[in-house]
Amino acid sequence: MERVKKVFVLVHIVLWTLWTLLVTLQLSNDGTHWQILTAGFILTCLYIFYGHFYLLTSYSGKKKKRAYFLRLAAIMLTGPLPFVFLHPKGLETWENSYDYYMMTLVTIVPIFTFLGWLARVTENLVLNTIKKEQLEKQAVEAELHYLKSQINPHFLFNTLNNIHTLVYKQASTAPEAVLRLSSLMRYMIYESNAHAVPLSREMNYLQDYVSLQQLRYKKSPVVDLEVEGDTASCYIAPLLFVHLLENAYKHSPARLEPGAIKVSVEIKENTLTFRIQNPIGNKAGTALEEPGGIGLPNVRKRLALLYPGQHNLEINNTGEMFIVTLKIHGLHSQVHERETQLLYN
Repeated sequence: MERVKKVFVLVHIVLWTLWTLLVTLQLSNDGTHWQILTAGFILTCLYIFYGHFYLLTSYSGKKKKRAYFLRLAAIMLTGPLPFVFLHPKGLETWENSYDYYMMTLVTIVPIFTFLGWLARVTENLVLNTIKKEQLEKQAVEAELHYLKSQINPHFLFNTLNNIHTLVYKQASTAPEAVLRLSSLMRYMIYESNAHAVPLSREMNYLQDYVSLQQLRYKKSPVVDLEVEGDTASCYIAPLLFVHLLENAYKHSPARLEPGAIKVSVEIKENTLTFRIQNPIGNKAGTALEEPGGIGLPNVRKRLALLYPGQHNLEINNTGEMFIVTLKIHGLHSQVHERETQLLYN
């Protein structure tokens, strides 16, 4: 905001400098007193313009209308005085003073009164627009922060329950589970604060999550995770897929066959396609409406804030399989735009 105000100040200086040069060139051809004529004319213009300009700032609002119009009338009536007093012939006779006063009152005064109003309205419009955009941006960032803050307690609660079960059974995999949880929490606390992370890092996070969940199963890996495309050059909002994977575990049957949950990630022509499917358990019909459930609603909100008009989320329930397909378009172009914004800001 301060930067914009400085730009406005610079615009004022440039425009007034150009106007002074134009008046000087015009009056320098009309006699020997052009310097004092120019000074009187410019002072009158400045007085009327900025008198009205700052009057609009100090006396805005319905309760100040009376004070505003009284002071505006005073500015307009006294506006011609600098030109009259500095004019070589302005004070020679009463007739000269009256003529120069009236000439300035009906020409210069209305013009620069209007220009002062126009300048103030323009600046207010620009500043209010910028302020509105900043407030909207802050609201979006606050909403995203709130949504991300929901992820950590929800995930931590479920994972600690799993570790508690392993410890209770005195399973040899309990220490490994604690180490994997530590790694996951490190990513969630320190690395996921960025607006976007490399997709490869996000996929490593999902793989660690899968490994941690696999400690619950004695069979071969129950998740079949496939990645296709260049994940290193693609950036994505952090912690965007974990709820989809978590729901797949949560709403699948208690006993899962190897590869029962299928996850595929494909990057093709600036479009990321994330697809996950899982068999439906006995409680799958009401799972998404559970009290405190923040899975898909959270994902929907974050997508709407982060990728408006650039994503497509499809959910398909076949009765036996639950399939979620998420497509996000223009990921590489967003990275270039973000780099450009950082360069110019």
